Amino acid sequence: MRAIHHHRERHLVERIGWLRAAVLGANDGIVSTGSLIVGVAAASSGRHEALLAGVSGLVAGALSMAAGEYVSVSSQSDTEKADLARERQELATMPEAELDELTAIYVARGVDEPLARQVATQMTATDALSTHARDELGISVTTAARPVQAALTSAATFSAGALVPLLATLAAPQPILVPAVGAASVLCLALLGAIGAQAGGASRGRGVLRVTFWGVVAMLVTAGVGSLFGPVAG
Repeated sequence: MRAIHHHRERHLVERIGWLRAAVLGANDGIVSTGSLIVGVAAASSGRHEALLAGVSGLVAGALSMAAGEYVSVSSQSDTEKADLARERQELATMPEAELDELTAIYVARGVDEPLARQVATQMTATDALSTHARDELGISVTTAARPVQAALTSAATFSAGALVPLLATLAAPQPILVPAVGAASVLCLALLGAIGAQAGGASRGRGVLRVTFWGVVAMLVTAGVGSLFGPVAG
């Protein structure tokens, strides 16, 4: 009999838990902080006011992202736990019905019924709850909700993204502050889109276009609002 050699494969889907939070956090950090600085700077305020707005946006945004991710992913985690608890109860009270259900799932996937029954029986004998969680509920270790990981990732990446327009504000001369911050933000958004697409195995061109388009729109709108209301406020 030929020996079975096991090797560990790493799939892109394993990154889904942190990749979504990381891309969302960094993108939001660049766009929201860059837009805030551009809007304040376009209102004819000085560099100090723009920096103050940017730092405030960084702190508030990072905390908001962390809280929002934690609450959102916790809700998903609670739902998964509730489904697992119900599945555990059903396995304890009506194991035959659950075995029939698992068999039907394998049959629907193209396995002959006798073999499907045999596979379901063996899988149930090994780890019934994990088998039903994966094949019936679609819950696995790879895609399971991790609220703390999502919250920390979002806060950290938001802060990293927000540093880009802040550093541009510090470095750019006052007369070109708005275009400098906008350009730095768009360039970093393009880089983020390419990195995120590469990590997720998607088209880099599409990722860059998707991220930069909305970033440019947000900064143009806030710059317009700042220019429109700034002189009135002054």
